[in-house]
Amino acid sequence: VQLVESGGGTVQTGGTLRVSCKVSGLRFDDTPMGWFRQSPGKGREGVACINWTGGVTYYADSVKGRFTISRDNAKNTLYLQMNDLQPEDTAIYYCAADPSNGFPSLVEYEYAYWGQGTQVTVSS
Repeated sequence: VQLVESGGGTVQTGGTLRVSCKVSGLRFDDTPMGWFRQSPGKGREGVACINWTGGVTYYADSVKGRFTISRDNAKNTLYLQMNDLQPEDTAIYYCAADPSNGFPSLVEYEYAYWGQGTQVTVSS
């Protein structure tokens, strides 16, 4: 199983970015997915998650109304559209696949597979 993130970078406060996660080696269209992030000195935080159809999504309070998780099952790809980025959004962003209970989750330990992460930096 491979998860490969891309699309990170540096933006100014208020800017936008979209990060992607290309998945191979599992039944992507049957797998809930999640996005997590980790800032220096902090633990990994659940940001958003999505069910296998894309019809059910959950968000951390800190990103509600600014971030949107989506998926393209035909392309085996997960996305996170990030708008109105703030300096506190600076982190390494990770995608995760296959939560143990079969439902989308913002809990880190429930996921079996992880990508290597992509850096997002928001300058003030």
